[in-house]
Amino acid sequence: MTKLAEGFLWGASTAPHQIEGNNLNSDFWRLEGRMPGSSYSGDACDSYHRYREDMQLSADAGLTAYRFGIEWARIQPRPDLWSNAELAHYRRMIETALELGITPVVTLQHFTLPAWFADEGGMTGPTALERWRAYIERVSTILDGVEWLITINEPNMLAIMTGLAEMVTSGKLDEWVSPTVEGERAGSLVSSLPAPDPAIGSALVVLHREAVDILHARTAAKVGWSIANQALTATPGNEQQFADVSYVWEDLYLLGSRGDDFVGVQSYTSQPVDAKGIVPHPPHPDNTLTGAAYRPDALGIALRHAWEITEGVPLLVTENGIPTASDERRIEYITGALGVLLDAVDEGLDVRGYLHWSLLDNYEWGHWEPTFGLIAVDRDTFERTPKPSLGWLGEVARTHGASLTTGVRP
Repeated sequence: MTKLAEGFLWGASTAPHQIEGNNLNSDFWRLEGRMPGSSYSGDACDSYHRYREDMQLSADAGLTAYRFGIEWARIQPRPDLWSNAELAHYRRMIETALELGITPVVTLQHFTLPAWFADEGGMTGPTALERWRAYIERVSTILDGVEWLITINEPNMLAIMTGLAEMVTSGKLDEWVSPTVEGERAGSLVSSLPAPDPAIGSALVVLHREAVDILHARTAAKVGWSIANQALTATPGNEQQFADVSYVWEDLYLLGSRGDDFVGVQSYTSQPVDAKGIVPHPPHPDNTLTGAAYRPDALGIALRHAWEITEGVPLLVTENGIPTASDERRIEYITGALGVLLDAVDEGLDVRGYLHWSLLDNYEWGHWEPTFGLIAVDRDTFERTPKPSLGWLGEVARTHGASLTTGVRP
């Protein structure tokens, strides 16, 4: 029997812009109205008001952790204005999770920025370090009792989105390209998107390290960041190309995680690298709603690669899931992913938890179509309807993985 870490987390993840609704002061809210071919987030899932219901559904199902984010644009709507009311709102969210017996995993920056900060140049602008430091210091005042903090979500994808936003603003992009949809729909998560700019990535590493220092000084939490792990594999004779591509897409950020309390591993699919680079997914009946290959084994590849590059930093699966209209297929995918996770633990990797993406069917950065959630949400009434996968994953949590029989492990 695989021995999981004491306190292993079983839960699901969300992002504030994707579920809260009406983040009026963010750069992405403003961008939505300027992106040809995209949809508005609008009220989203109205989780700003319904967060207790979301957490209660998680707790009732048996999950023990909930990852949610704090929206910087709410906390600091203007350069010289901090909202104590919004700080109190997120503090209530933390207290609600603790009250319900759920471990809060809190993300401090999940793609979006205050619009005014974006106008200053954002995370790579001349005021970035000063503004970021002030935000982290301010938000640290509400984090008592939080054990897990994620500074920046997917900095490698943030680097891409920064470039895409600049293209939209300058009119160089005819149609919005969502990193979570069109890239895969075109046959690959990454092959149709511009590669992350290493200069942006290096700047984000500096900001991450600054946040880690502040949060260690001001909180008792474990601190890390979460990375979009591509689970790339080398084709014969293309090992150097694989190394070069991996560095740009992922390893720069994994190297920036060395010495952290943990690193968030976020995995969905896998792709090979040949002499030309990342190989697109060909059309296939088994591909997911976004066109990605059906690869539950990708999580094992991602965990092993992150463990190797970070030189043994503890691993927390902060996102893993599948966009599908079939909940049976979702359960099948998670079963396979958890199977390879348990294999990795058997090999000696230190994995601290599994957080599914996502708790809710939500707004996917310009689109509503791909459904990743354990819970369906009516976009008119906001009624929550748990899918069978929520109860299934809750039972896995209640049994601490024992309900996963050896017969379903790859």
